[in-house]
Amino acid sequence: MTNLGISPSEARKRQQSGDLLIDVRSDDERSLGMAEGTAGVVLEALLQNPSRYIQGLETPVMLLCQSGVRSDRCAETLKTLGYMDVVSVEGGIDAWHALGLPMRGTQFDAEYAERYSRQIRLPDVGLEGQRRLGQARVLVLGAGGLGSPVALYLAAAGVGMLRIVDDDRVDRSNLQRQILHTDARIGMAKVESAAATLLAINPRTRIEALEERAMPGNLDRLLDGIDVVVDGSDNFQTRYLLNDACVRLGMPLVYGAVQRFHGQASVFDAGRNRGRLPCYCCLYPQPPEAGSAPNCAEAGVLGVLPGVIGMLQATETLKLILGIGETLAGRLLQFDALTLRFSELRITPDPDCPVCSVDSASL
Repeated sequence: MTNLGISPSEARKRQQSGDLLIDVRSDDERSLGMAEGTAGVVLEALLQNPSRYIQGLETPVMLLCQSGVRSDRCAETLKTLGYMDVVSVEGGIDAWHALGLPMRGTQFDAEYAERYSRQIRLPDVGLEGQRRLGQARVLVLGAGGLGSPVALYLAAAGVGMLRIVDDDRVDRSNLQRQILHTDARIGMAKVESAAATLLAINPRTRIEALEERAMPGNLDRLLDGIDVVVDGSDNFQTRYLLNDACVRLGMPLVYGAVQRFHGQASVFDAGRNRGRLPCYCCLYPQPPEAGSAPNCAEAGVLGVLPGVIGMLQATETLKLILGIGETLAGRLLQFDALTLRFSELRITPDPDCPVCSVDSASL
């Protein structure tokens, strides 16, 4: 801090004596709570037209942000503009709150504000983005190695509803990588174990635990009302089935696969972008011959590998819900754990793809 800083306690005394206290944080940040009696003015707006908010160059002004860094810089800038009595509150609203000084209520309950504060402060998320996450409905197919980190991060981030689908039960061999489950739950249905873990992390997220296998006869029901589908399956039959349904229903599919020390992830969004983006079938037109691509039970897998790929899938899911960044649609991200290297493969839509081509839409 510079010599322009004062303590929160001193700022409170000066405020009670009539000095102006301005919170220069963003609207979304202030929605999580403000110091009592504070005027809220976004930093950029204050610096663009300070005379609109400060009556004269000699007016005593105290500036407050989250931790004191932005307000300190703002105070220095206002000094250069001729404002004579400008100070920054050291430690910002964090220090103010820690000292128990009076706060103005948030727009939500205190638990919501505290739980999601770090995300809401992100300009690309904000309050509106957090609300969008809370309204989202995501299907996670599989509560195993990939589904575990996916579901954990999505629940923690505040996704409103997670539909977890798996017909398997917890086995001791799962615990090396399937971090939703515990030793005490061996023999329990994986979806039941998953629900217990996820609700312990975030009771605000609604969990629909469906103990069944995805089949042609139930897939439309499993996908009903879903915004994003995450593939955590471990067999090609399910992957092709899920891809076909997502293309037909116009849903984005977040794909991941792991084996031994290698993993890959992508986003297939051909249903909403026929002819422009590929589907899983464009990448793998035919399943491999029987026995040529063993699953984890047969080939083995490094325990942390599903965590890396599942984390990437969760990231892509959040980006799709929020509508931010560039997704992996049209790209296959490959990961080698032994060398800790990522590589990327461009995937183009197959104009003759029987699933997602423009012509196939009329079939």
